[in-house]
Amino acid sequence: METPAELGGRTPLRSTATDGAKIVIVGGFGVGKTTLVRSVSEIRPLSTEETMTEAGRGVDDTAAVATKLRTTVAFDFGRVSLSDDLVLYLFGAPGQRRFWFLWDRLFAGTLGAVVLVDTRRIEDSWYAIDRLEHYGMPFVVARNNFPGSAHGLDELREALSVHETVPIVDCDARRRDSAKHVLITLVHHLYTMSRARSAR
Repeated sequence: METPAELGGRTPLRSTATDGAKIVIVGGFGVGKTTLVRSVSEIRPLSTEETMTEAGRGVDDTAAVATKLRTTVAFDFGRVSLSDDLVLYLFGAPGQRRFWFLWDRLFAGTLGAVVLVDTRRIEDSWYAIDRLEHYGMPFVVARNNFPGSAHGLDELREALSVHETVPIVDCDARRRDSAKHVLITLVHHLYTMSRARSAR
């Protein structure tokens, strides 16, 4: 199914929208963050992708993503309406180590996060989880199903050492319905956590 952005159209913000939430998509280099934002955004996404050049050789570890030609150098931005009144503003963080300093700024005002994981390179996700836990920010883990992906969801939880209350879901970042399912899972997780705090 094509998104309005793919069709070249613009979807205006609904007049009924009353609540907005900032969500950050984080993860390692080349795990599909830009793809996820593009696939689910109802507006033409803002992207800061640039062509990878020889200047990055020896700086960025491209061994696992040898065919990657472009990379995010600041952030991606998109928007998705989950209901008549709830709108999510999506920020895709850059994955290269040299741009990690930007994450702290992207986290400001963020309600929750999605950690996108390529199970062929699980170790690339550890920094993202560490930073989110440091900030005490709620998050969900989404396993982006690349060809040759390994590890079941339970194995992934163990490998990442995330608490059993953190949702882990399957994802195909190229598909709008799959990406939207990840975001809905995050919203439900935030709602559950909010209710638990209120009940104390």
